[in-house]
Amino acid sequence: MSFLVFYAGLSIAAHVVAPQFGRVPLSCFDKGPLQIQSYFYCALNRHYVTPELAHVLTETAEEMDRVYPGTKTLVLDANFPFWNGFPLLPHLSHDDGKKADLAFYYSDAAGYLAGATRSPIGYFAFENGPSNCGASWPTLRWNLDVLQPFWHDYDLDDDRLRAVLEILSRDDRVQKIFVEPHLVTRLGVAHSKIRFQGCRAARHDDHVHFQL
Repeated sequence: MSFLVFYAGLSIAAHVVAPQFGRVPLSCFDKGPLQIQSYFYCALNRHYVTPELAHVLTETAEEMDRVYPGTKTLVLDANFPFWNGFPLLPHLSHDDGKKADLAFYYSDAAGYLAGATRSPIGYFAFENGPSNCGASWPTLRWNLDVLQPFWHDYDLDDDRLRAVLEILSRDDRVQKIFVEPHLVTRLGVAHSKIRFQGCRAARHDDHVHFQL
């Protein structure tokens, strides 16, 4: 109990200290177009970004809601509240407040599922497709086959995923977007900013990674 109180105190202090490191927290309670996918990310203080990235996220979500009314854009892992160069494990690059992951959009037979993800935390529900990656070590490219039967049987919402990738690609502030090549082909969204993260990094056919 004492640890929880201590940790809660540190989390509150992080909100105050983070701006000194050029970062701000994304809202954990906002029910608008942009939302944190799970309170898990807030509890672990993984929802901090630079003010510029906060603007990009907000504007992207608002544009998605304009194009597809009622769309909820969900943020997964972002960054810790301070110290550039300290990685947000298991991510190696979320270390400067300028990176964020977005959950995929899903639908079922009845249509778009606002705010839904296939897995409880938005990660690890892979959209399998052709890959040139064989066995390599060391690697963070987990397949997690044992978990796949436990996830919701939702369909990837191609239209919304295509739209968010196009919006991010057009944004001059966005430098790179990581998505698996088979999804780029499937969606027809080839762009110089949309890249393959490599075979040793985590798979990106369960979420979108982008950075400024």
